[in-house]
Amino acid sequence: MIIVKKPEDATNVINYEVDSKSIDFEDGELVINLKKKERDDAVHLDICKDYTGGLIMGTGSSAREYVAQIEIPPREYVEVEDEEEESGYRRDPVPFDIDRCTLTLWEQED
Repeated sequence: MIIVKKPEDATNVINYEVDSKSIDFEDGELVINLKKKERDDAVHLDICKDYTGGLIMGTGSSAREYVAQIEIPPREYVEVEDEEEESGYRRDPVPFDIDRCTLTLWEQED
């Protein structure tokens, strides 16, 4: 996963852990399976704190502080020959790769 900090020298950012398909914020407070969010178009996810300090996805009316942003690039495909298809080939999705995703972390207030 590509990690970007805002500002670049930010030290007080949210805790997170990444595995091959998911991101876990604050030791299980918010876990997102990015593989399930991948689409044919890029996906943009906003992570905020609400009025209680809890983590939420989105920037709705309960959002109080911006914490992170996740960018999942569009799903990629490869063309595979397939005699059963009218065109002679089919498009198969490339396996999800979390290393193509970007996590932007914002400096948190104390």
